Amino acid sequence: MDNIDRQIINQLQDGFPVCPAPYQHAAQQLGISEAELLARLQALLADGTLSRFGPLYHAERVGGALTLAAVKVPLERYDEVTDIINAFPEVAHNYQRNHVLNMWFVLATETPAQLQQALADIEQQTGLPVYNMPKINEYFVGLRLEA
Repeated sequence: MDNIDRQIINQLQDGFPVCPAPYQHAAQQLGISEAELLARLQALLADGTLSRFGPLYHAERVGGALTLAAVKVPLERYDEVTDIINAFPEVAHNYQRNHVLNMWFVLATETPAQLQQALADIEQQTGLPVYNMPKINEYFVGLRLEA
């Protein structure tokens, strides 16, 4: 990662232009071409420096809901339960953890009622209790790289 990559990461954390040509606008602010910006973003994603590039939505502010949930899955059922949970369109991420609660996943829905229904459906389909851990407070930790 060079200084331009660091500048891209620093600048785009502060916002992305909402305009007819956002990449061109962002590239101009960085002093590079739109093609170079796109190529660098693709390279940062491909090599794993960035895990994703996209907007962050505050679901609650637009009437939606999201939560972190966990399940204690017997190891002999892990693949089966993974398939059941991942089949839910509300499941955004699913991670195995080295913990008593060994499966953690994020649910996102259009309404709080849909969230509760999805949690109940997962419990019913897996036969396992789902531990719902909704966000209480949100914290933003800004990452700034020296360029």
